[in-house]
Amino acid sequence: MARQHTGDSTQTASTLAATTFNKPRRAFLKSVAVASAVAAAADAAQAAGAAIRKISIADLDLRYVLQGWGKPQKDRSVGGNPLRIGSKTFSHGLGTHATSAMFIALHKQAQLFSSWVGVDREIGPQRWRHGQVIFEVKVDHKLRAKSPVMKPGDEPYHIAVDLAGAKLLQLFVKPVANDVGADNADWADAVITMAPGATMMPQTLPLGDTSMPEIASGDTPLPDFHGARVVGCTPGRPFLFKVPYTGQEPVKIKADNLPAGLILSQDGIITGEVQQAGEYVVTLTASNDLGQATRKLTIIAGEHKLAQTPAMGWNSWNAFDVQVNAKHVRDTADAMVASGLAAKGFNYVNIDDTWEGPRDAKGNITTNKKFPDMKALVDYVHSKGLRFGIYSSPGPKTCAGYPACYQHEQQDADTYAKWGVDYLKYDWCSYGSVATGAGVERFIKPYATMRTALDKINRDIFYSLCQYGMGDVWKWAAGAPVYGNSWRICGDINDSWRSLVNNGFKSDAPLARYAGPGHWNDPDMMLVGYGKFEDGPLHNSHLTPWQQLTHVTLWCMVAAPLLLGCDLTRLDKFTTDLITNTEVLDVNQDPLGRQAQPVRIDTGRSLQVWARPLFDGTFAVALFNLSYQKRKVSLLWADLAKVAPAGQSAPVGSQPVRDLWKRKDLGSHDGFAAMVPSHGAVMIKVGKPVEG
Repeated sequence: MARQHTGDSTQTASTLAATTFNKPRRAFLKSVAVASAVAAAADAAQAAGAAIRKISIADLDLRYVLQGWGKPQKDRSVGGNPLRIGSKTFSHGLGTHATSAMFIALHKQAQLFSSWVGVDREIGPQRWRHGQVIFEVKVDHKLRAKSPVMKPGDEPYHIAVDLAGAKLLQLFVKPVANDVGADNADWADAVITMAPGATMMPQTLPLGDTSMPEIASGDTPLPDFHGARVVGCTPGRPFLFKVPYTGQEPVKIKADNLPAGLILSQDGIITGEVQQAGEYVVTLTASNDLGQATRKLTIIAGEHKLAQTPAMGWNSWNAFDVQVNAKHVRDTADAMVASGLAAKGFNYVNIDDTWEGPRDAKGNITTNKKFPDMKALVDYVHSKGLRFGIYSSPGPKTCAGYPACYQHEQQDADTYAKWGVDYLKYDWCSYGSVATGAGVERFIKPYATMRTALDKINRDIFYSLCQYGMGDVWKWAAGAPVYGNSWRICGDINDSWRSLVNNGFKSDAPLARYAGPGHWNDPDMMLVGYGKFEDGPLHNSHLTPWQQLTHVTLWCMVAAPLLLGCDLTRLDKFTTDLITNTEVLDVNQDPLGRQAQPVRIDTGRSLQVWARPLFDGTFAVALFNLSYQKRKVSLLWADLAKVAPAGQSAPVGSQPVRDLWKRKDLGSHDGFAAMVPSHGAVMIKVGKPVEG
């Protein structure tokens, strides 16, 4: 028999005294009476001919529904099947997947919410032990209804909640266990009964604060250097580095103590070949009519010394996917310079899938008609001081079905070198159809094969592994025989809060010890600006401004590759300010290369504090609010001991604090706390820099 919930209880009528919320029996009975009265009044009004309107939540805009997998489905399960809970089948409702949240503005014009809830029967019996969820209903942030633990096969459970005078309805589906693969949840026959004569209909709301963050904008006219303080190369191979700097033009750039074989052009591009292995400390000077700036740039020459800091650049997929062509790439290179991105350290222009043509009679890979002259295109990108990246797979076909590298690894590496490629994204794709071996060796083999080919060419190519974390890639990708420079740690990302939390906060948190100079954890591309983001057509990021700030903050804290996926020719001011804040980017490019870790977590209130040590003896700290309400997030200096390098202790006493997003000093404090907006972040630098 179906179970029913009315008002505040989580129990059946036979156990009213033992409610989950520990409320007195009298209060509970009152809530039951109120909800029942509302329902009765609605029925009476409808019988009398009054205009009572019932709105299915599935008829609302589902774009802002947060869920752990797939997309919310109208009148279907999340798997696209009819809504079925236990022995019941429903014609209307919402199919979702835990963890799920839906916020609905009511405008004080609703009377009642009612729904049958449960785990959809599309979860077969063989997976029943995995699907366990709890449904919760909040009204104006107060818990009003909660289901028991619902499992596959359970009969539907009914919820009815009084909405009189309410502004906000919040619907949650929460997983009970860590394994959420079978948490296919249904809100069946879920309707909002409106008050008679209601003039405003319910409206779904974005989750999180939708206001615009206050962040710094622009640059000082004084000369200043940005980007990496250390770069790596292989002796005897072509070297290319565009010195990132800003300042009122004309700015004169000078480099003292360049290693033999390198030269600096008038426009600040270092080229040539380092002749001998070693570490070289170069003094850079930038001067204009207003002043002068200096910075030390360390060049490390040796075997497998690339990627001393995370890659910064752009990838074509999220902007243009299969439509990418040579003009897009040229325009992007132009925009990277014109927008000021190159002046902040962004330097890779990477083509993703669909550039490939058929192999010629000798088996050499060619390009298709979208890329009529790859060498000329690469030369154009290089002329800007930028680097060029390309994409392929160890399998017979790429993910889009184009020719890939299988059994042609050395030929393709030779071709990449001939074209002048600087970066290779190597995507597992179809390799599973030809893979051999067992255990982790099955995953290592294709990437070791391409590494052998890359080592035989006379060109440095950043090696980006894309195989979604299989075989715990972070445990073997950095060293022999693969020597990867970065590796994807999880699946593809999209511009949803759920995806951001999964790829960043959940997937990257336990992996800090595997990242460092030369090899980085990659939670996937950036989700800011105007792009497709795995959810075309082109659109402004579905993340709220605060969610985007949280995204950039976290990616910089965890030393992730910063690969933009938007159309760089259509940057707006907010996006530009977000991705060109030099003090935030400096954390990502810090030469110490220590990935941030959580140092304080309040699971109940969804608050997290992450920290990482910096090369100058200070600490970068990010205060995150993953909850749906603005909340105070606090930090003790003692928390920083968890990430302090060997021989360095946590700061004590009064310490200077600087807000990196605002580029503003906040004075000295013996601890720190801030009110952080929902889904927002505050990023600070703590401590006094060590001289030298």
